Amino acid sequence: MTETEGVQITGPAGDRYDEILTSEALALLATLHRELAPRRAQLLAARARRQQELMAGGTLDFLPETRRIREDRSWQVASPAPGLVDRRVEITGPTDKKMTVNALNSGAKVWLADFEDANTPLWDNMVTGQLNLKDALDRKIDFTSADGKSYQLRPDDELATIVVRPRGWHLDEKHLLVDGQRVSGSLFDFALYFAHGARRQLDRGQGPYLYLAKLESRLEARLWNDAFNLAQDRMGLPRGTIRATVLIETIPAAFEMEEILYELREHSAGLNAGRWDYLFSIIKKFRTRGRDFVLPERNAVTMTAPFMRAYTELLVKTCHGRGAHAMGGMAAFIPSRRDPEVNAKALAKVRDDKARESADGFDGSWVAHPDLVPVCQEVFDGVLGDRPNQLGKLRDDVEVSPADLLAVAKTPGGITEAGLRNNISVGLQYLASWLAGTGAVAIFNLMEDAATAEISRSQVWQWIHNDVTLDDDSTLVTRDLVERLIDEELSKIRTMSGESFDAERYGEAVALFSEVALADNFAEFLTIPAYERMP
Repeated sequence: MTETEGVQITGPAGDRYDEILTSEALALLATLHRELAPRRAQLLAARARRQQELMAGGTLDFLPETRRIREDRSWQVASPAPGLVDRRVEITGPTDKKMTVNALNSGAKVWLADFEDANTPLWDNMVTGQLNLKDALDRKIDFTSADGKSYQLRPDDELATIVVRPRGWHLDEKHLLVDGQRVSGSLFDFALYFAHGARRQLDRGQGPYLYLAKLESRLEARLWNDAFNLAQDRMGLPRGTIRATVLIETIPAAFEMEEILYELREHSAGLNAGRWDYLFSIIKKFRTRGRDFVLPERNAVTMTAPFMRAYTELLVKTCHGRGAHAMGGMAAFIPSRRDPEVNAKALAKVRDDKARESADGFDGSWVAHPDLVPVCQEVFDGVLGDRPNQLGKLRDDVEVSPADLLAVAKTPGGITEAGLRNNISVGLQYLASWLAGTGAVAIFNLMEDAATAEISRSQVWQWIHNDVTLDDDSTLVTRDLVERLIDEELSKIRTMSGESFDAERYGEAVALFSEVALADNFAEFLTIPAYERMP
Protein backbone atom coordinates (compact mmCIF):
# COMPACT_ATOMS: atom_id res chain seq x y z
CA MET A 1 0.00 0.00 0.00
CA THR A 2 1.49 3.37 -1.03
CA GLU A 3 1.43 6.23 1.42
CA THR A 4 -1.28 8.07 -0.49
CA GLU A 5 -3.35 4.98 -1.25
CA GLY A 6 -6.74 5.31 0.38
CA VAL A 7 -6.68 9.12 0.03
CA GLN A 8 -9.64 10.44 -1.94
CA ILE A 9 -10.18 14.09 -2.84
CA THR A 10 -13.88 14.73 -3.39
CA GLY A 11 -13.65 18.50 -3.81
CA PRO A 12 -13.36 20.00 -7.30
CA ALA A 13 -9.98 20.76 -8.83
CA GLY A 14 -8.87 24.36 -9.15
CA ASP A 15 -6.06 26.50 -10.47
CA ARG A 16 -2.72 25.50 -8.90
CA TYR A 17 -4.37 23.12 -6.42
CA ASP A 18 -1.76 20.55 -7.40
CA GLU A 19 0.91 22.76 -5.76
CA ILE A 20 -0.78 22.23 -2.38
CA LEU A 21 -2.38 18.79 -2.69
CA THR A 22 0.98 17.13 -3.34
CA SER A 23 1.78 13.49 -2.67
CA GLU A 24 4.09 14.54 0.20
CA ALA A 25 1.40 16.64 1.89
CA LEU A 26 -1.30 14.00 1.40
CA ALA A 27 0.96 11.26 2.72
CA LEU A 28 1.62 13.31 5.86
CA LEU A 29 -2.10 13.93 6.30
CA ALA A 30 -2.90 10.23 5.83
CA THR A 31 -0.31 9.28 8.46
CA LEU A 32 -1.70 11.77 10.95
CA HIS A 33 -5.26 10.64 10.32
CA ARG A 34 -4.52 6.94 10.69
CA GLU A 35 -2.54 7.47 13.86
CA LEU A 36 -4.73 10.03 15.60
CA ALA A 37 -8.34 9.80 14.35
CA PRO A 38 -9.43 7.19 16.96
CA ARG A 39 -8.13 9.36 19.82
CA ARG A 40 -9.76 12.45 18.37
CA ALA A 41 -13.09 10.61 18.34
CA GLN A 42 -12.60 9.53 21.97
CA LEU A 43 -11.83 13.10 23.06
CA LEU A 44 -14.89 14.50 21.28
CA ALA A 45 -16.95 11.84 23.04
CA ALA A 46 -15.41 12.94 26.35
CA ARG A 47 -16.55 16.50 25.63
CA ALA A 48 -20.10 15.25 25.16
CA ARG A 49 -19.99 13.33 28.43
CA ARG A 50 -18.75 16.36 30.33
CA GLN A 51 -21.54 18.43 28.80
CA GLN A 52 -24.11 15.95 30.07
CA GLU A 53 -22.54 16.06 33.54
CA LEU A 54 -22.75 19.86 33.64
CA MET A 55 -26.34 19.86 32.45
CA ALA A 56 -27.15 17.38 35.22
CA GLY A 57 -25.82 19.77 37.88
CA GLY A 58 -22.09 19.07 37.83
CA THR A 59 -19.39 21.70 38.07
CA LEU A 60 -15.78 22.37 37.09
CA ASP A 61 -12.71 22.39 39.33
CA PHE A 62 -8.94 22.21 39.15
CA LEU A 63 -8.06 18.56 38.57
CA PRO A 64 -6.91 16.64 41.64
CA GLU A 65 -5.11 14.07 39.48
CA THR A 66 -2.80 16.73 38.03
CA ARG A 67 -2.05 18.59 41.26
CA ARG A 68 1.60 17.43 41.02
CA ILE A 69 2.02 19.27 37.71
CA ARG A 70 0.59 22.49 39.11
CA GLU A 71 2.61 22.37 42.32
CA ASP A 72 5.95 21.50 40.67
CA ARG A 73 7.42 24.97 40.07
CA SER A 74 10.53 23.66 38.32
CA TRP A 75 9.26 22.99 34.82
CA GLN A 76 9.20 25.67 32.11
CA VAL A 77 8.10 25.81 28.49
CA ALA A 78 10.59 26.34 25.67
CA SER A 79 12.21 29.75 25.30
CA PRO A 80 10.45 32.08 22.81
CA ALA A 81 11.21 31.12 19.22
CA PRO A 82 12.66 33.48 16.58
CA GLY A 83 9.96 35.88 15.40
CA LEU A 84 7.91 35.28 18.57
CA VAL A 85 10.06 37.03 21.15
CA ASP A 86 8.23 40.35 20.79
CA ARG A 87 4.48 39.96 20.19
CA ARG A 88 3.15 43.30 21.42
CA VAL A 89 0.67 43.60 18.54
CA GLU A 90 -0.90 40.71 16.63
CA ILE A 91 -3.39 41.15 13.79
CA THR A 92 -5.90 38.48 12.90
CA GLY A 93 -7.70 37.68 9.67
CA PRO A 94 -8.45 35.12 6.97
CA THR A 95 -5.94 33.95 4.37
CA ASP A 96 -7.40 35.56 1.25
CA LYS A 97 -4.86 37.34 -0.92
CA LYS A 98 -5.70 40.92 0.10
CA MET A 99 -5.64 40.13 3.82
CA THR A 100 -2.41 38.18 3.45
CA VAL A 101 -0.59 41.17 1.96
CA ASN A 102 -2.19 43.80 4.21
CA ALA A 103 -1.72 41.82 7.42
CA LEU A 104 1.94 41.08 6.69
CA ASN A 105 2.49 44.79 5.89
CA SER A 106 0.41 46.08 8.81
CA GLY A 107 3.26 46.83 11.22
CA ALA A 108 2.01 44.18 13.64
CA LYS A 109 4.59 41.79 15.05
CA VAL A 110 2.47 38.72 14.25
CA TRP A 111 -0.27 37.83 11.78
CA LEU A 112 -2.70 35.14 12.89
CA ALA A 113 -3.46 33.57 9.51
CA ASP A 114 -6.90 32.20 10.24
CA PHE A 115 -8.43 29.03 8.81
CA GLU A 116 -10.91 28.97 11.69
CA ASP A 117 -13.34 31.59 13.07
CA ALA A 118 -12.54 34.37 10.57
CA ASN A 119 -12.74 31.96 7.65
CA THR A 120 -15.51 30.13 5.84
CA PRO A 121 -14.40 26.55 5.08
CA LEU A 122 -15.34 26.52 1.42
CA TRP A 123 -13.08 24.06 -0.34
CA ASP A 124 -11.57 26.83 -2.46
CA ASN A 125 -10.88 28.97 0.63
CA MET A 126 -9.04 26.12 2.33
CA VAL A 127 -6.76 25.36 -0.62
CA THR A 128 -6.19 28.85 -1.99
CA GLY A 129 -5.51 30.05 1.55
CA GLN A 130 -2.63 27.59 1.71
CA LEU A 131 -1.46 28.78 -1.70
CA ASN A 132 -1.44 32.38 -0.48
CA LEU A 133 0.72 31.43 2.51
CA LYS A 134 3.12 29.53 0.26
CA ASP A 135 3.29 32.46 -2.18
CA ALA A 136 3.85 34.90 0.69
CA LEU A 137 6.77 32.86 1.98
CA ASP A 138 8.17 32.78 -1.55
CA ARG A 139 7.51 36.55 -1.94
CA LYS A 140 5.40 35.84 -5.03
CA ILE A 141 2.18 37.43 -3.83
CA ASP A 142 0.64 40.81 -4.64
CA PHE A 143 -2.84 42.25 -4.92
CA THR A 144 -4.56 44.90 -7.05
CA SER A 145 -7.87 46.27 -5.80
CA ALA A 146 -10.90 47.04 -7.95
CA ASP A 147 -9.91 50.73 -8.01
CA GLY A 148 -6.46 49.84 -9.33
CA LYS A 149 -4.49 50.25 -6.10
CA SER A 150 -1.55 47.86 -5.93
CA TYR A 151 -0.44 46.06 -2.76
CA GLN A 152 2.99 44.41 -2.55
CA LEU A 153 5.02 42.94 0.32
CA ARG A 154 7.42 45.14 2.22
CA PRO A 155 10.99 43.94 2.91
CA ASP A 156 11.18 40.74 4.95
CA ASP A 157 12.36 42.47 8.12
CA GLU A 158 9.21 44.64 8.11
CA LEU A 159 6.74 41.75 7.77
CA ALA A 160 4.69 40.20 10.55
CA THR A 161 5.54 36.66 11.66
CA ILE A 162 3.00 34.18 10.29
CA VAL A 163 1.16 32.08 12.87
CA VAL A 164 -1.47 29.78 11.37
CA ARG A 165 -4.71 28.89 13.15
CA PRO A 166 -6.09 25.52 11.98
CA ARG A 167 -9.71 24.57 12.56
CA GLY A 168 -10.72 23.11 15.93
CA TRP A 169 -10.84 19.40 16.71
CA HIS A 170 -14.63 19.33 16.31
CA LEU A 171 -14.62 20.18 12.59
CA ASP A 172 -14.23 17.79 9.67
CA GLU A 173 -12.89 18.39 6.17
CA LYS A 174 -15.53 16.73 4.02
CA HIS A 175 -13.69 17.14 0.72
CA LEU A 176 -10.86 14.76 1.59
CA LEU A 177 -11.29 11.16 2.76
CA VAL A 178 -8.71 8.75 4.10
CA ASP A 179 -9.78 5.11 3.96
CA GLY A 180 -13.31 6.32 3.28
CA GLN A 181 -13.47 8.56 6.38
CA ARG A 182 -13.53 12.34 6.53
CA VAL A 183 -10.30 13.77 7.93
CA SER A 184 -10.11 16.23 10.80
CA GLY A 185 -10.17 19.85 9.66
CA SER A 186 -7.42 20.49 12.25
CA LEU A 187 -5.10 17.91 10.74
CA PHE A 188 -5.93 18.94 7.17
CA ASP A 189 -4.98 22.57 7.80
CA PHE A 190 -1.93 21.69 9.86
CA ALA A 191 -0.56 19.02 7.51
CA LEU A 192 -0.82 21.16 4.38
CA TYR A 193 0.79 24.17 6.03
CA PHE A 194 3.54 22.12 7.66
CA ALA A 195 4.33 20.24 4.45
CA HIS A 196 4.76 23.46 2.47
CA GLY A 197 5.62 26.05 5.08
CA ALA A 198 7.92 24.44 7.64
CA ARG A 199 11.16 24.49 5.66
CA ARG A 200 10.31 27.79 4.01
CA GLN A 201 9.85 29.37 7.44
CA LEU A 202 13.07 27.84 8.74
CA ASP A 203 14.92 29.20 5.70
CA ARG A 204 13.65 32.66 6.72
CA GLY A 205 15.03 32.24 10.23
CA GLN A 206 11.67 31.56 11.84
CA GLY A 207 9.61 28.37 12.02
CA PRO A 208 6.20 26.75 11.62
CA TYR A 209 4.07 28.43 14.27
CA LEU A 210 0.43 27.79 15.16
CA TYR A 211 -2.51 29.00 17.19
CA LEU A 212 -4.63 26.14 18.54
CA ALA A 213 -8.37 26.76 18.84
CA LYS A 214 -11.25 25.44 20.96
CA LEU A 215 -9.24 23.07 23.18
CA GLU A 216 -11.16 21.82 26.22
CA SER A 217 -8.57 19.71 28.04
CA ARG A 218 -4.93 18.81 28.52
CA LEU A 219 -5.57 15.56 26.64
CA GLU A 220 -6.58 17.53 23.57
CA ALA A 221 -3.31 19.45 23.89
CA ARG A 222 -1.48 16.11 24.16
CA LEU A 223 -3.12 15.01 20.91
CA TRP A 224 -1.73 18.11 19.19
CA ASN A 225 1.70 17.48 20.71
CA ASP A 226 1.70 13.96 19.31
CA ALA A 227 0.67 15.32 15.90
CA PHE A 228 3.62 17.71 16.04
CA ASN A 229 6.07 14.94 16.87
CA LEU A 230 4.75 12.71 14.09
CA ALA A 231 5.05 15.52 11.55
CA GLN A 232 8.51 16.64 12.65
CA ASP A 233 9.85 13.09 12.70
CA ARG A 234 8.47 12.43 9.25
CA MET A 235 10.10 15.54 7.76
CA GLY A 236 13.36 15.07 9.65
CA LEU A 237 13.00 18.21 11.76
CA PRO A 238 14.02 18.38 15.43
CA ARG A 239 11.22 18.04 17.94
CA GLY A 240 10.41 21.48 19.29
CA THR A 241 10.68 23.15 15.87
CA ILE A 242 6.93 23.75 15.90
CA ARG A 243 5.64 26.31 18.39
CA ALA A 244 1.98 26.67 19.31
CA THR A 245 -0.02 29.21 21.27
CA VAL A 246 -3.23 27.80 22.74
CA LEU A 247 -6.36 29.90 22.88
CA ILE A 248 -7.98 29.55 26.27
CA GLU A 249 -11.45 30.13 24.86
CA THR A 250 -13.45 27.42 26.62
CA ILE A 251 -14.37 27.37 30.28
CA PRO A 252 -13.08 23.78 30.81
CA ALA A 253 -9.67 24.81 29.46
CA ALA A 254 -9.49 27.66 32.00
CA PHE A 255 -9.28 25.00 34.71
CA GLU A 256 -6.40 23.23 32.91
CA MET A 257 -4.09 26.04 31.81
CA GLU A 258 -1.05 24.69 33.64
CA GLU A 259 -1.65 21.21 32.29
CA ILE A 260 -2.07 22.45 28.70
CA LEU A 261 1.27 24.26 28.88
CA TYR A 262 2.82 21.14 30.40
CA GLU A 263 1.60 18.86 27.61
CA LEU A 264 3.04 21.17 24.97
CA ARG A 265 6.21 22.15 26.85
CA GLU A 266 8.82 21.98 24.09
CA HIS A 267 6.26 23.18 21.52
CA SER A 268 4.57 25.85 23.64
CA ALA A 269 4.52 29.52 22.70
CA GLY A 270 2.03 30.54 25.39
CA LEU A 271 -1.69 31.07 25.89
CA ASN A 272 -4.19 33.59 24.57
CA ALA A 273 -7.32 34.99 26.23
CA GLY A 274 -9.88 34.19 23.53
CA ARG A 275 -12.59 36.31 25.09
CA TRP A 276 -15.47 35.90 22.60
CA ASP A 277 -15.44 32.12 22.38
CA TYR A 278 -14.91 32.03 26.14
CA LEU A 279 -18.26 33.76 26.64
CA PHE A 280 -19.88 31.39 24.17
CA SER A 281 -18.40 28.41 25.99
CA ILE A 282 -19.84 29.54 29.34
CA ILE A 283 -23.28 29.99 27.81
CA LYS A 284 -23.07 26.61 26.08
CA LYS A 285 -21.72 24.58 28.98
CA PHE A 286 -24.21 25.97 31.53
CA ARG A 287 -27.10 26.70 29.20
CA THR A 288 -29.69 24.80 31.24
CA ARG A 289 -28.56 25.89 34.71
CA GLY A 290 -30.87 28.85 35.26
CA ARG A 291 -30.28 32.54 35.95
CA ASP A 292 -26.98 32.03 37.80
CA PHE A 293 -25.37 31.33 34.40
CA VAL A 294 -27.35 33.75 32.23
CA LEU A 295 -25.13 36.57 30.98
CA PRO A 296 -26.33 40.07 30.16
CA GLU A 297 -26.60 40.97 26.47
CA ARG A 298 -23.24 40.53 24.81
CA ASN A 299 -22.31 44.20 24.35
CA ALA A 300 -22.80 44.76 28.09
CA VAL A 301 -20.29 42.09 29.13
CA THR A 302 -16.88 43.71 29.53
CA MET A 303 -13.49 42.41 30.54
CA THR A 304 -13.96 44.03 33.95
CA ALA A 305 -16.70 41.54 34.89
CA PRO A 306 -15.45 39.57 37.94
CA PHE A 307 -15.35 36.18 36.19
CA MET A 308 -13.47 37.68 33.22
CA ARG A 309 -10.96 39.39 35.49
CA ALA A 310 -10.34 36.09 37.27
CA TYR A 311 -9.81 34.30 33.95
CA THR A 312 -7.41 36.82 32.45
CA GLU A 313 -5.35 37.39 35.60
CA LEU A 314 -5.01 33.65 36.14
CA LEU A 315 -3.86 33.30 32.52
CA VAL A 316 -1.08 35.86 32.96
CA LYS A 317 0.07 34.34 36.23
CA THR A 318 0.03 30.82 34.78
CA CYS A 319 1.95 31.75 31.65
CA HIS A 320 4.64 33.88 33.24
CA GLY A 321 5.21 31.34 35.97
CA ARG A 322 6.19 28.90 33.22
CA GLY A 323 8.10 31.30 30.93
CA ALA A 324 5.27 31.45 28.39
CA HIS A 325 3.74 34.44 26.63
CA ALA A 326 0.31 35.64 27.76
CA MET A 327 -1.57 37.18 24.84
CA GLY A 328 -4.54 39.50 25.23
CA GLY A 329 -7.90 39.56 23.49
CA MET A 330 -9.32 40.99 20.31
CA ALA A 331 -10.10 44.63 19.62
CA ALA A 332 -12.88 44.09 17.09
CA PHE A 333 -13.68 47.74 16.28
CA ILE A 334 -13.59 48.66 12.58
CA PRO A 335 -12.65 52.34 12.15
CA SER A 336 -15.09 54.42 10.10
CA ARG A 337 -13.95 57.15 7.75
CA ARG A 338 -17.47 58.64 7.81
CA ASP A 339 -18.11 59.16 11.51
CA PRO A 340 -15.30 60.79 13.54
CA GLU A 341 -17.43 60.83 16.71
CA VAL A 342 -18.02 57.05 16.59
CA ASN A 343 -14.30 56.59 15.94
CA ALA A 344 -13.25 58.74 18.88
CA LYS A 345 -15.48 56.89 21.34
CA ALA A 346 -14.52 53.44 20.07
CA LEU A 347 -10.80 54.17 19.95
CA ALA A 348 -10.96 55.40 23.54
CA LYS A 349 -12.48 52.05 24.53
CA VAL A 350 -9.80 50.16 22.58
CA ARG A 351 -7.08 52.19 24.27
CA ASP A 352 -8.58 51.55 27.72
CA ASP A 353 -8.84 47.82 26.98
CA LYS A 354 -5.22 47.58 25.86
CA ALA A 355 -4.07 49.69 28.82
CA ARG A 356 -5.78 47.25 31.19
CA GLU A 357 -4.15 44.27 29.47
CA SER A 358 -0.68 45.79 29.44
CA ALA A 359 -0.99 46.78 33.11
CA ASP A 360 -2.11 43.24 33.99
CA GLY A 361 1.08 41.85 32.46
CA PHE A 362 -0.01 40.63 29.04
CA ASP A 363 2.83 40.49 26.53
CA GLY A 364 0.74 41.72 23.63
CA SER A 365 -2.75 41.81 22.25
CA TRP A 366 -4.91 41.32 19.15
CA VAL A 367 -6.49 43.73 16.70
CA ALA A 368 -8.81 43.01 13.77
CA HIS A 369 -7.96 46.00 11.58
CA PRO A 370 -4.63 47.51 10.44
CA ASP A 371 -5.70 50.99 11.61
CA LEU A 372 -5.73 49.68 15.20
CA VAL A 373 -2.12 48.47 15.09
CA PRO A 374 -0.65 51.90 16.02
CA VAL A 375 -3.11 52.30 18.92
CA CYS A 376 -2.27 48.92 20.42
CA GLN A 377 1.46 49.39 19.81
CA GLU A 378 1.50 52.81 21.46
CA VAL A 379 -0.12 51.41 24.61
CA PHE A 380 2.22 48.42 24.87
CA ASP A 381 5.26 50.54 23.97
CA GLY A 382 4.40 52.69 26.96
CA VAL A 383 4.68 49.71 29.28
CA LEU A 384 7.36 47.64 27.56
CA GLY A 385 9.73 50.34 26.34
CA ASP A 386 12.70 48.49 24.85
CA ARG A 387 11.76 45.18 26.51
CA PRO A 388 10.23 42.59 24.14
CA ASN A 389 7.73 41.21 26.67
CA GLN A 390 6.68 41.11 30.32
CA LEU A 391 7.69 37.55 31.16
CA GLY A 392 9.30 38.82 34.34
CA LYS A 393 5.97 40.05 35.69
CA LEU A 394 4.95 36.94 37.64
CA ARG A 395 1.70 38.19 39.21
CA ASP A 396 2.29 36.39 42.51
CA ASP A 397 -0.43 38.63 43.92
CA VAL A 398 -3.12 36.74 41.98
CA GLU A 399 -5.16 34.01 43.66
CA VAL A 400 -8.09 32.60 41.70
CA SER A 401 -10.54 29.98 42.96
CA PRO A 402 -12.96 27.82 40.98
CA ALA A 403 -15.78 29.96 42.36
CA ASP A 404 -14.09 33.08 40.94
CA LEU A 405 -13.98 31.56 37.44
CA LEU A 406 -17.64 30.58 37.69
CA ALA A 407 -18.96 33.84 39.17
CA VAL A 408 -21.14 34.56 36.13
CA ALA A 409 -24.02 35.79 38.31
CA LYS A 410 -21.92 38.76 39.47
CA THR A 411 -21.76 40.22 35.95
CA PRO A 412 -23.39 43.66 35.74
CA GLY A 413 -25.68 44.53 32.86
CA GLY A 414 -29.15 43.88 31.57
CA ILE A 415 -31.09 42.18 28.80
CA THR A 416 -33.08 44.55 26.61
CA GLU A 417 -35.11 44.37 23.45
CA ALA A 418 -32.32 46.27 21.69
CA GLY A 419 -29.83 43.62 22.83
CA LEU A 420 -32.08 40.83 21.61
CA ARG A 421 -32.56 42.56 18.28
CA ASN A 422 -28.80 43.10 17.95
CA ASN A 423 -28.16 39.39 18.50
CA ILE A 424 -30.71 38.52 15.81
CA SER A 425 -29.49 41.06 13.27
CA VAL A 426 -25.82 40.21 13.74
CA GLY A 427 -26.62 36.50 13.53
CA LEU A 428 -28.55 36.88 10.28
CA GLN A 429 -26.04 39.19 8.61
CA TYR A 430 -23.09 37.08 9.63
CA LEU A 431 -24.62 33.77 8.52
CA ALA A 432 -25.63 35.24 5.16
CA SER A 433 -22.00 36.25 4.58
CA TRP A 434 -20.61 33.00 6.00
CA LEU A 435 -22.71 30.86 3.68
CA ALA A 436 -21.50 32.99 0.75
CA GLY A 437 -17.87 32.36 1.63
CA THR A 438 -16.82 35.27 3.89
CA GLY A 439 -16.02 34.48 7.53
CA ALA A 440 -14.94 37.91 8.84
CA VAL A 441 -17.67 40.52 8.39
CA ALA A 442 -17.91 44.20 9.41
CA ILE A 443 -21.32 44.71 11.06
CA PHE A 444 -22.23 47.86 13.03
CA ASN A 445 -18.55 48.93 13.09
CA LEU A 446 -17.38 45.65 14.62
CA MET A 447 -15.54 42.77 12.99
CA GLU A 448 -17.80 39.79 13.54
CA ASP A 449 -16.58 36.23 13.16
CA ALA A 450 -17.91 32.79 14.05
CA ALA A 451 -17.21 33.34 17.76
CA THR A 452 -19.36 36.47 18.06
CA ALA A 453 -22.10 34.85 15.96
CA GLU A 454 -22.03 31.92 18.38
CA ILE A 455 -22.60 34.28 21.32
CA SER A 456 -25.51 35.93 19.50
CA ARG A 457 -27.41 32.75 18.72
CA SER A 458 -26.58 30.95 21.98
CA GLN A 459 -27.81 33.88 24.06
CA VAL A 460 -31.12 33.80 22.21
CA TRP A 461 -31.42 30.05 22.87
CA GLN A 462 -30.50 30.43 26.55
CA TRP A 463 -32.91 33.31 27.13
CA ILE A 464 -35.79 31.34 25.63
CA HIS A 465 -35.03 28.24 27.72
CA ASN A 466 -34.42 30.01 31.05
CA ASP A 467 -37.56 32.19 31.32
CA VAL A 468 -35.70 35.45 30.78
CA THR A 469 -37.71 38.67 30.66
CA LEU A 470 -36.57 41.88 29.00
CA ASP A 471 -35.62 44.75 31.26
CA ASP A 472 -37.59 47.24 29.15
CA ASP A 473 -41.09 45.97 29.86
CA SER A 474 -40.78 42.51 31.46
CA THR A 475 -41.67 40.81 28.17
CA LEU A 476 -40.85 37.09 28.35
CA VAL A 477 -38.38 35.98 25.69
CA THR A 478 -40.18 33.23 23.77
CA ARG A 479 -39.81 31.48 20.48
CA ASP A 480 -42.81 33.42 19.10
CA LEU A 481 -41.25 36.75 20.11
CA VAL A 482 -37.93 35.84 18.49
CA GLU A 483 -39.63 34.69 15.28
CA ARG A 484 -41.43 38.05 15.08
CA LEU A 485 -38.22 39.97 15.66
CA ILE A 486 -36.42 37.87 13.04
CA ASP A 487 -39.00 39.06 10.48
CA GLU A 488 -38.63 42.66 11.61
CA GLU A 489 -34.83 42.63 11.61
CA LEU A 490 -34.78 40.93 8.21
CA SER A 491 -37.00 43.74 6.89
CA LYS A 492 -34.50 46.31 8.23
CA ILE A 493 -31.62 44.47 6.57
CA ARG A 494 -33.54 44.37 3.29
CA THR A 495 -34.11 48.13 3.43
CA MET A 496 -30.49 48.81 4.44
CA SER A 497 -29.14 46.60 1.64
CA GLY A 498 -31.33 47.98 -1.13
CA GLU A 499 -30.75 46.36 -4.51
CA SER A 500 -27.86 44.28 -3.16
CA PHE A 501 -30.19 42.29 -0.87
CA ASP A 502 -29.91 38.57 -1.72
CA ALA A 503 -33.27 37.05 -0.80
CA GLU A 504 -32.16 33.47 -1.38
CA ARG A 505 -29.06 33.81 0.75
CA TYR A 506 -30.93 35.49 3.58
CA GLY A 507 -33.58 32.81 3.36
CA GLU A 508 -30.84 30.27 4.06
CA ALA A 509 -29.50 32.44 6.89
CA VAL A 510 -32.92 32.66 8.54
CA ALA A 511 -33.36 28.90 8.30
CA LEU A 512 -29.93 28.26 9.81
CA PHE A 513 -30.30 30.87 12.56
CA SER A 514 -33.68 29.39 13.49
CA GLU A 515 -32.13 25.93 13.63
CA VAL A 516 -29.32 26.94 16.00
CA ALA A 517 -31.22 29.51 18.10
CA LEU A 518 -34.79 28.22 18.31
CA ALA A 519 -34.63 24.42 18.16
CA ASP A 520 -35.23 22.45 21.36
CA ASN A 521 -31.86 20.73 20.99
CA PHE A 522 -28.83 23.00 21.20
CA ALA A 523 -26.34 22.68 18.31
CA GLU A 524 -22.86 22.47 19.85
CA PHE A 525 -21.40 24.67 17.08
CA LEU A 526 -23.37 26.56 14.47
CA THR A 527 -20.54 25.96 11.97
CA ILE A 528 -21.27 22.22 11.89
CA PRO A 529 -24.81 22.42 10.41
CA ALA A 530 -23.69 25.46 8.39
CA TYR A 531 -20.85 23.45 6.85
CA GLU A 532 -23.23 20.72 5.73
CA ARG A 533 -25.21 23.37 3.80
CA MET A 534 -22.11 24.30 1.81
CA PRO A 535 -21.00 22.61 -1.41
